[in-house]
Amino acid sequence: MTRSTILFIAILFSLTACQSKKEPLMIVEELNTNWHFSQMDKDDWLPAEVPGCVHTDLLANEKIEDPFYRLNERNLQWIDKKDWIYKTRFDIGADVLNKDRIALDFKGLDTYADVFVNGELVLSADNMFIGWEVDVKKHLKSRGNELKIVFRSPIKEGLKLHDANGFVFPGAENDQAELGQVEGNKRVSIYTRKAGYHYGWDWGPRLVTSGIWRPVYLKAWNVNRITDLQIVQNKLNEDVAEFTAILEIESEKEVLANINLKNNEVGLATSKFHLKKGKKEYSINFKIENPKLWWPNGLGEQPLYTINAELDVEGEITVADHRIGIRTVELVREKDEKGKSFYFKVNGVPVFMKGANYIPNDIFPSRVSKKQLEKVVNTAKESNMNMLRVWGGGYYEDEYFYDLCDEAGILVWQDFMFACAMYPGDEEFLKSVKEEAKYNIKRLRNHPCIALWCGNNEILVAWHNWGWKRKATENVDEIWKAYTDIFHEVLPEAVEKYDPSRSYWSSSPSSGTGIVPDLINGDDHYWGVWWGKEPFKNYATHIARFMSEYGFQSFPEMKSVKKYAIPEDYNIFSEVMKSHQRSSIGNETIEYYMLQDYKKPKDFESFLYVNHVLQAEGIKIALEGHRRAMPYCMGSLYWQINDCWPVASWSSTDYYQEWKALQYYVKKGFEPLLISPYIEDESLKIAVVNDRLEGINTKMNLRMIDFSGNEVLSISKDIIIEKNSSAVYYESNLVDVLNDIDPKNHLLVVELLKDGEQIANNVLYFKSVKELSLPKPKIDYKIEESNEGFVIELQSAVLAKNIFLTIGSGSGFFSDNYFDLLPNETVEIHLQTTLSLEKLKKTFSVRTLDATY
Repeated sequence: MTRSTILFIAILFSLTACQSKKEPLMIVEELNTNWHFSQMDKDDWLPAEVPGCVHTDLLANEKIEDPFYRLNERNLQWIDKKDWIYKTRFDIGADVLNKDRIALDFKGLDTYADVFVNGELVLSADNMFIGWEVDVKKHLKSRGNELKIVFRSPIKEGLKLHDANGFVFPGAENDQAELGQVEGNKRVSIYTRKAGYHYGWDWGPRLVTSGIWRPVYLKAWNVNRITDLQIVQNKLNEDVAEFTAILEIESEKEVLANINLKNNEVGLATSKFHLKKGKKEYSINFKIENPKLWWPNGLGEQPLYTINAELDVEGEITVADHRIGIRTVELVREKDEKGKSFYFKVNGVPVFMKGANYIPNDIFPSRVSKKQLEKVVNTAKESNMNMLRVWGGGYYEDEYFYDLCDEAGILVWQDFMFACAMYPGDEEFLKSVKEEAKYNIKRLRNHPCIALWCGNNEILVAWHNWGWKRKATENVDEIWKAYTDIFHEVLPEAVEKYDPSRSYWSSSPSSGTGIVPDLINGDDHYWGVWWGKEPFKNYATHIARFMSEYGFQSFPEMKSVKKYAIPEDYNIFSEVMKSHQRSSIGNETIEYYMLQDYKKPKDFESFLYVNHVLQAEGIKIALEGHRRAMPYCMGSLYWQINDCWPVASWSSTDYYQEWKALQYYVKKGFEPLLISPYIEDESLKIAVVNDRLEGINTKMNLRMIDFSGNEVLSISKDIIIEKNSSAVYYESNLVDVLNDIDPKNHLLVVELLKDGEQIANNVLYFKSVKELSLPKPKIDYKIEESNEGFVIELQSAVLAKNIFLTIGSGSGFFSDNYFDLLPNETVEIHLQTTLSLEKLKKTFSVRTLDATY
């Protein structure tokens, strides 16, 4: 077979290794070729891709249809009931075979996997979330080595554990066992340390995978190796940052060694150690003079330092390196007159966290590309976010994702992988959880982006407030003990041991360890809007110290829907559209909210467009309300930024990473400087939120205009905006403001000016959209070529509400969309696309809200 040999590159945690002699100290080969797979009870071997999974390999071999297309998912539920075999053959040269140690390093096996080398069982894995390393030297030969992995059905294994338990754990309602045709509709997902969303969720399909989902390496080395490098920041001031480098070194013998630390090629520290046999830790202190601080997006730069640790044993040098950012991050919980704070302080500065919840980018993790990860993180950065919450029903992301967040200044709220279910607490399960926590904390702890470790998603609140405790009946104590063992002992102890500088939060939402959320002491998930059918205006009043979840649904845009549906499906209540909607109250709830504020759309495509606007306008109320409430509220993370398949969901970008209206609104709503007009208690108020760490002297203008642009009211005042603040700068009785003005055809325009330049703006309507007397605008536009695509100028003599620009099925990105074009104003939009001008003119179209009914 062809071997992919990477010399001078080590394995674990992106470590690197080299030596000064001709023969490499460490050899690493990725075993990614010549793989085949077969169903266990058949002898039908087909080519396989590694990393990959059974579903993607079946799809590539045209044995199944696209699971995302129409209703195909329903016909693929047999796959997870089968056992599957993967195998490959490989040769190894004398350079590998002569090494003292040879190991197989599996970065991810999904999930119940028995590994055989030349017919000998060398490993039985049972946790998707950890890497597995096993010594195999004694089993290897120079030619014709066979590596075989038997993946046992996660459903069959789950059923064994479910039936042996003696009672049913409450929760796991997102496990779509009925769709999955599981015996007795038993929800077995909680028994397996595997991504929960594979079993279904209220935004995802049920496609329960098996396979080699992350790379496999063959490693060979002599004498010693660095297995981990941790950089601990001890002290920080303007002049110096002090650190301890902790090296985990595995040595085959007791020997004298030198450790040299460098920042790239600049020496930091050196020391001698007597290495002991086995795997031990060795520490060395160092300093960085005049440190450059790492800041969250919007507050400064993100300088990164590469720390190299050289282990020199008898002239053989092994090198490990990690990038770090120099900063402090604290979760501040202090008593005040209202309760207890919950906010993040970065480099000593309280920072309002602006962001979203993040789920896996595909139901099949192995096919998520670096380009996709780059796009979602760039979307967060470009949308003025500074935090993403990696939600606990998916998986611990690829290290590249965290690298990108480091570079973009996106802090990560990192859930452990537990969500919306009570879990077992037996000895084997707890042991597996301990190893999972250890593995992932050590893997990720050097990233400056990691802000918080969180035990679980919504389990505490569900136990107490969703009726789970009542359902547990005579097993209450046993189930609750399992909960406290995992989330009050195992996980916080792991954080304290392996990453003590960071905070641990046991459950989101909560008000403290074991304390249900109460709005005054911790974080909250607000679902009164959507599940409770409460009005959008409640977003601005139901506010906790940190809003870590809330959201509203929309379908993908028409261009995306056409990729998984056909014209006969173009009805929100068709079987296909209902299947690509997993919320139990989904499509009817979208329609319910839409008809509160909008006229009934005339057709399916109009419905999708209005749905986008509806979602965006609703979440706009939340974003602005949360930010106005700072410093009481210090975080707003909506649900969710992305999708794992094409579906109606709460996402702001769809599965194909197309921006919905919500993403454009989020970008504006999270601007560092926000001017926010709103109505409260029959008063018109205008607040300004300033996230910047400097104050601003500015002029605030208010203009009341009709939909033809005639100005009926104008107010201007100079204001001083304090740094990192939120305050109301204008307030008046609404009746006095409106006076004899017809609220059905007038709007308020507010703006901030600095030296005559507009630095922030917003608008406010006084009636629901369906009550507005919207004109029918004629949009004049011209298109000119630019370096990255095109510049489009648009103008209208009357209000053009929620302009939606499209280029058909073509690929491109508009700098703004779904915006209101005010009368007689010119707006310039940049379009990035590879389309020619001729093609663009044929496909470009402009849609406005008045044309939807």
